[in-house]
Amino acid sequence: MRKSATNDDVLSTREAAERLGVALRTVQLWVESGVLPAWKTAGGHRRISRTAVEKLIAERHAALQGHEPAAGLSSDGAPQRLQLLVVEDEPELLKLFTMVITQWELPIDLSTATDGFGALLRIGQRCPDLLLTDLNMPGMDGFKMIASLREAGQGFDDLDIIVVTALGHDDIARRGGLPDGVRVFNKPVPFDALEHLVRERISALQGV
Repeated sequence: MRKSATNDDVLSTREAAERLGVALRTVQLWVESGVLPAWKTAGGHRRISRTAVEKLIAERHAALQGHEPAAGLSSDGAPQRLQLLVVEDEPELLKLFTMVITQWELPIDLSTATDGFGALLRIGQRCPDLLLTDLNMPGMDGFKMIASLREAGQGFDDLDIIVVTALGHDDIARRGGLPDGVRVFNKPVPFDALEHLVRERISALQGV
């Protein structure tokens, strides 16, 4: 017997994860951060409208368009590549990040996003080894994105995060501060220091 139209329009988090093609914990992250609207039943179970899921699918395709990770050929036994996500809303600065990081000629798969929303979509698709982000961005800013990741747990809470911002220490403190373990650099971008940290992260990843 066919379910009612109302039930057809409502999904559980697991059904939403299957429709989106992501892990259940990813849907939970998106719900907790507000990327995917949801509500709770009287029994405490989250429910998501099918319309919201279909909208997110369209937005995810749009966010990923033109920002695909570097291809990076791999084979069995090849050194592991660092998954690096850069989040920056200024187009020219994002281009500069891409150009400089490419010139390092390191085993990096680079992906980018222009705000916290797009970054969470990226992270939900594949959690990076290192997140490099601005704070002042339109829509979901870096503060909200980082807080969402730390609150989500389930592997997202220990993500290695580096902030590069024009905000000073006092400005950051006035806006609630940042979680412990988040490293902060001020603009202009200190590419030499970033390269050193990235090289250290790659060595740790590869067990060198």
